Amino acid sequence: MERGGFLRRRRGQGPNLERTIGRAVCRRWLPLAEEVHNMAYRVLVAPPFFGRKNAAPFDLLREAGHEIVLNPHRRTATEGEMCALVTDVDAAIVSLDPVTEKVLSYGPRLKVVARAGVGYDNIDVEAATRRGIFVTNVPGANSRAVAEMALGLMFDVARRIAVMDKRVRAGVWKGHVGFELGGKALGIVGTGNIGRLVAELGAKLGMRVVCWSRTPDRNWAGAIGAVYVSLDELLQSADVVSIHIALTERTRNLLSQRELSLMKPSAILINTARGGIVDEDALFEALHEKRLAGAGLDVFAGEPIRQSRLLELENVVLTPHV
Repeated sequence: MERGGFLRRRRGQGPNLERTIGRAVCRRWLPLAEEVHNMAYRVLVAPPFFGRKNAAPFDLLREAGHEIVLNPHRRTATEGEMCALVTDVDAAIVSLDPVTEKVLSYGPRLKVVARAGVGYDNIDVEAATRRGIFVTNVPGANSRAVAEMALGLMFDVARRIAVMDKRVRAGVWKGHVGFELGGKALGIVGTGNIGRLVAELGAKLGMRVVCWSRTPDRNWAGAIGAVYVSLDELLQSADVVSIHIALTERTRNLLSQRELSLMKPSAILINTARGGIVDEDALFEALHEKRLAGAGLDVFAGEPIRQSRLLELENVVLTPHV
């Protein structure tokens, strides 16, 4: 077969994510050329969280005879740092670390890039394919964690929990009633692994679930009492809109000024997918002018977020892409 390209492997769940990625590299996860099957690899482990709570993935790599190269920066690497880190490694395990065409050009020995997670928009798959480098991810690896994060943001924004915490610490004893999620309409944009989980959790809270997807699964929707509608209908009817789609050229700024204007002034927007899906300037204006009640954002167009007008707003909860 032609070498290089993107491959999806078995689903990893929760704490098994790191072990799954470890096995991926140890067993070569990929049908690499016969001549490298018995080679010891130098494996770059870029994510600072990898192996921190469970040494099993490192044990798997070492038992297979591979040498581990750690990211010394203990944070997501920059493009320049990645260029330096890949110069003499055969495989790279990454999270949000950029694997651009430039980075790949600095890794003449690279055979595989394993994404410790699901989204791979930080990896130039086409450039990797041209160089015969395999790229892989772990679908479903962190679905439960992201779904719970989305739900947590819903509760926080609906109840203004972070705002009240800040007030109490400042000596201001002033509450905020907010609203209950039960009985409200939950709009799910994208019904992949994470979107389905959020929909199911919302349904268990007594929320009415409406969904939009380019590949609707009406059997699943019917089983939980959800319905598929157009994106415009979803935005117009939902009290909470939660985004769960991949960032592609088709979905970049999918929710911009026109789409946000369709939402109820009382509605809230939750984004735990990718920042580029929402036009942040349009979102700021909608929140600032109270045309949208609130937002919970774990992702941003540029990360880490440093200078953004969103930081000025009290009706938005911001978390660092956890």
